[in-house]
Formats: sequence, C-alpha cells, structure tokens
Amino acid sequence: MGNTNLTGVDISELEKIAKELRKKILNVIFHAGSGHPGGSLSATDILTAIYFGDILQYDPSNPSDPKRDRFILSKGHASALMYCVLARADYFPEEKLNEYRKISSELFLSGHPHPKTPGVEIASGSLGQGLSVGHGIALGARVDRLDYKVYVVLGDGEIQEGQIWEAAMSAAKFNSNNLIAVIDNNKVAQDNNTVDLKNIEPLEDKWKAFGWDVHRINGHCMNDIMTALSLPTHLTKPRVIIADTIKGKGVSFMEGNKAWHGVAPKEEDLNNALKELEG
Repeated sequence: MGNTNLTGVDISELEKIAKELRKKILNVIFHAGSGHPGGSLSATDILTAIYFGDILQYDPSNPSDPKRDRFILSKGHASALMYCVLARADYFPEEKLNEYRKISSELFLSGHPHPKTPGVEIASGSLGQGLSVGHGIALGARVDRLDYKVYVVLGDGEIQEGQIWEAAMSAAKFNSNNLIAVIDNNKVAQDNNTVDLKNIEPLEDKWKAFGWDVHRINGHCMNDIMTALSLPTHLTKPRVIIADTIKGKGVSFMEGNKAWHGVAPKEEDLNNALKELEG
C-alpha cells in the first residue's frame, strides 16, 4: 500500500497511472503524426484523479447508464488524453488507440471527442461550449430526478470566451450544485501566453462574484486534486476547481512552451521525452 490521502485513495498508485498515461499520450500522438501534447500533458493528473480516484461514477460495460456521472472535456483538442483514459478505463481495447486521428477509425477516435466513441458524452473542441452543455445536463438530472454529477474540464484560454460566463451565471442562478468545473490553468494558449491575450486573473474573485464555490489547487499535486474533488457537494452552489498546471508537464522541453501546443513529437523528441518520464 502506497501513500493514501483522507479519502483512502492510494495517491502513489494514481501518480503511477498518470505517468503511464503521459507516456501513452506521447506515443499515440507520435504514431498519428498530429495532436496536442502540451494541453494533454497538463490535464493528465486531473483526469487521472477523476476517473481512477473513485470520483466519477461510471460503468464502461454500460456507457449509457442513466445514473452515471457525466464527464465533458470542453478543451476537446486534448482528445489524446481523453482516449488514453477511456482505454485504460476499459471502454475499449487499448490497441484501438492505433486508430487515433485516422478517418477509418471504427470508434471515431478523431482529433476532437466524438459522441459515437464509447464514454464520450458530447462533441467538443469548438471552445467555450462545454460548460453550457454541462449545465444543461446538470439541470436534466433535476428534471429526471436522478442523483448524478457533471464534471467539466475547461482550458484557461477557453474561459476568455463569453459563453463560459453566461453558463457560469446560469448555473449559479439555478443552484446547480451537481456541476463541477475544473480549469486546467496551464497559462499557455495556442500561440501565446494566456496573460498576453487576455488576463483572466484574478480567477478566484471572478468565479466567486459569479456565485460559485471556488477552490484553487496545485493541479499536479495528486493529493490536492483528490482532496478538492472529494469535498462534499455545496448545498446550493456549483463548484469550480482552479487547477494551476504546466503545459507539457513531465517533459522539460515541452513545459510552458507554446510550440508544443499542437505539434507531434519526432522520433528523437519522443525518445527523449519517454526517458524523462521513465526517470
């Protein structure tokens, strides 16, 4: 038994899973010849905790279970991460990852998530839409009298878009406390640092002003992530977890480097990256 946190989850096991996922992500993008490594690596710890830390309630043998928790990757360009997680969660065999970004993919493992893929709720990647859809699904639980939660992972560049804040206002207005947003705050957008495009800080003050229950964490500290995700549901407010992360986390030459937003590694890059992750 490794190091456990207050929830009884083995933190060291989650850290091991995250490392394995990072290696798999890079291999998948390399073999596809395209993809988005930077934002996939920055959010790996977050999705690891959600899927394998006993947070998200799901059954891969019954992806349409009406009682399941819902997960939305609003920053859909990190699809390589999403598919690697779904394969590890047994939604489909790992060898199917060889279909990534191939037009012939039977599971629709396209560059952005597709709802025909087992375990994917919505098409995403047209940035700014995930929180609105997530809120709609969260309201649906109330209408259907079901007790599920909706988790939405957002990019920090994405939350510069107005639709995010319309959804934030609506979720607070309707007391959607079954909605949990997690911001992958890696501070680097497609072609510039986020602060140089539009400064989104102070994030805590903004979300509090919009009526949300706000928590800020180190998005690469598995104990912090699990603690925030394991908090009891707020009585009335939706929750946002601002996860401070590093784009390209785990690979020194990718970390904080906008050049690795949407570029596949060459073979030498891949080998160097895998050596670092092994270390």
